[in-house]
This record gives sequence, C-alpha cells and structure tokens, in this order.
Amino acid sequence: MKLAIFAHDKVGFAATSYILKHYPEDVLILVVTSQNEIFDLGIKHNARCVIFESEAQIAAEIDSGVDLGVCVWWPKIIKKRLIDIPKHGFINTHPSYLPYARGKHYNFWTLVEQVPFGVTIHRIDEGIDTGDILAQKVVPYDWTDTGETLYFKAQSAMIELFKECYPELRSGRLSARPQPPTGGSYHHSSELELASWVDLNKTYVASDLLNHLRARTFRGYPGCRFESQGQTYQIEINIKKIE
Repeated sequence: MKLAIFAHDKVGFAATSYILKHYPEDVLILVVTSQNEIFDLGIKHNARCVIFESEAQIAAEIDSGVDLGVCVWWPKIIKKRLIDIPKHGFINTHPSYLPYARGKHYNFWTLVEQVPFGVTIHRIDEGIDTGDILAQKVVPYDWTDTGETLYFKAQSAMIELFKECYPELRSGRLSARPQPPTGGSYHHSSELELASWVDLNKTYVASDLLNHLRARTFRGYPGCRFESQGQTYQIEINIKKIE
C-alpha cells in the first residue's frame, strides 16, 4: 500500500509516527501545512515531504503510484481533482460519530444537539463528511464535559482508532458501509457565531441553555455572550459531579 499522507497537528503527528515506525515502506509522499514537526519527522525518516501551497501544486506532486490518500486531522477540503488521483481514492479522520456533526465545530454541536459522540474514519467523496464509513469508536460524555474536553477526547480516540485500524486498512480487509440516508446533521462554520448568543429576554429550557454554555466553553476561545445595557458579557461554565 503506497500512501499520500496529508497530516496536521497532534493527531497527524501521531498517525504519521506510527506508520513511519511500523510500515515506513508505505509512505510515498507526506503533505504538511508548514515546515513543522511532522515535516521534520518525515525528513528524519527519509520520507518525501511537501508543504501544501495549492491543490494544483499537490496534484502535480502526487503521481499514479499512490494507492491511497490519507487525511489525518487535515484542515483543508480535498476536492475531486485530488480524490481521483490515488487508485483507491482518499480516506479521512473526522472527530464526530458520523452521520452526526458533519462539517465544522463538531464538539459544540454534539453538546448542543445531544447526539452520540465519537470518531470516524471514512472515505472521502464530493460531499462534506458524507463518504462511506470504514471504522468508528464511541466516546462517552456527560454533564461535566465542555467543548474543550470533547476536543481533546476526540484527539485521543482518533489516534487509538487509527492505530487499531491501519493494519486492516493497508491489507484491504477493512470494509466500508454507507452512511444512513437520513438523520445526522451538518453545520457550516458561520453558524457558530449566531448560536453563541444568549438572549436575556428569551425563555430557555434549562438543559438547552446549559448545553450551549458548556459547548462554547474552551480556554483561549470566546464563550457564549449576552448584551445588557450596551455592554457585552462572556460566559464560561464549569459543571462538577458531586460524589
């Protein structure tokens, strides 16, 4: 199995490290977003490393010898021009339990919509997170979780799932199944801002309001907000379980 790996951030580093350690011969090309630690890792293992600048540039770099494209925590959309190059197309790691929370801000919408949470490895098609599912892992959550804790839970679970599944994936033993034709959800990045405002004159179900507040609680990022007498306030929430 000859791979074009598109890797980013902590999950991308862990998955690339795993493959280079156990199956170095599988890596035909490693694509990264910058000259970062994944790039340095690839150079250390004598892998062919390319920094992503444009889709056209990467399309020219990937040749017909690639069997599979692998996106690991990759922040950019892979379009048809690239999907069609590898013999077996592309797969993606998505940090939600598809078909729930497709698109952006999976950690926020999982808590707001109270849907199952987990991580998924799926084939890439021309839709957004709509391709056939290869593997999934459920990640439990409760009232103490926030958008931040789900983010880090997803990272850890995705690394575990990738390592578990890769031997079967490279041997062709991992079968795919279509996503359900109905149900699930999709959210665009632009939806987060509107969903983050609390109207002081609106009546809320208590559980819905708490879910919004904790979904937007993430250190270093804006929380939910409200306005009062011309002043804007930000809300963060901490829910503790009493034993």
